[in-house]
Amino acid sequence: MIELKNIKKSFNSGYPILDDISMIIEEGDLIRITGSNGCGKSTLLKIMCGLIKPDFGVITYEKYQNEIGAIIENPTFIENDTILYNLRFLYNLKNKFNEERVKSLCQQFDLDLYNKTVMKKYSVGMRQKVGFIQAIMEDQKIIYLDEPTRGMDEKSVNQFYNMISQLHSENKTIIICTHEKLEGIHFQKEYEIKNGSIFKKI
Repeated sequence: MIELKNIKKSFNSGYPILDDISMIIEEGDLIRITGSNGCGKSTLLKIMCGLIKPDFGVITYEKYQNEIGAIIENPTFIENDTILYNLRFLYNLKNKFNEERVKSLCQQFDLDLYNKTVMKKYSVGMRQKVGFIQAIMEDQKIIYLDEPTRGMDEKSVNQFYNMISQLHSENKTIIICTHEKLEGIHFQKEYEIKNGSIFKKI
């Protein structure tokens, strides 16, 4: 279980982008969070990942706090190196690189792990696919995804749906922030962020 309690966050303007956000996320939940551009979806995920701190409030993880995979805003890479270098580097930060698993994930998204093209030459959709692979390649138990299908072609989006279904069947906790409907995913819960508050829709 993950509990967010009274989360507040403001930036330079002083106006709260998140104002008293509270919610409980159960293990194995598949959740969609919607909201207009700039409403605070990315900020909320950054706080949940520990990338930024809230001005007020706490987040409590019952377990798996160190097993989080995420795409937040635009995935960042070592731009002058290859997909293999990037994924191996990230994997080796905590675990021993599982080349066969990563190769298989790449193939499922029509990516070649051994392609010599450097990351700065990848399209937006290709970068999103690499970012998603990075978020799941180490069997992470909690997965946070921010507009994950941005730039993806139809085939890749359908494969993304299949992967989310598989991950959900493995009892992974998945939160997807997006303005897209993602009709191929059967979300258990849906929330909307509006005027700094979060509202449950389903």
